[in-house]
Amino acid sequence: MTHHADIAAFSDRFLAALEHASPDEVRAFYTPDARFWHNFDGHAQTVDENMKVLAWMVRKFPDRRYRLVRREILTDGWVQQHVLEGRLPNGTDVAMHACCIVTMRDGRISRIEEYLDPAQAAAIRSA
Repeated sequence: MTHHADIAAFSDRFLAALEHASPDEVRAFYTPDARFWHNFDGHAQTVDENMKVLAWMVRKFPDRRYRLVRREILTDGWVQQHVLEGRLPNGTDVAMHACCIVTMRDGRISRIEEYLDPAQAAAIRSA
């Protein structure tokens, strides 16, 4: 298997873990010092902060899936465009478009830079 194929397979497993939303499963993809930066606030979250967001997302948005639009494999990670889609408990359909730059170190994710429109997340926050 090539380095390119290894990263592509890793990214598929990571996306599946996010959909399952098992904190231990997701955490295993990250280096202990990984950071998660967002364009809308400029803050770089820690792994623990990111796990809290994941737990919140599971509570607020339990019926969700990631629709992969495009993924480009890099030498040290990948760039991905996706749509987080699903239905809120109140029946509202949600589609949140995002683009992420994922950087890897030692076979795990060390940084994610996420670009999204926070207005699209408002429906999730209001649920």
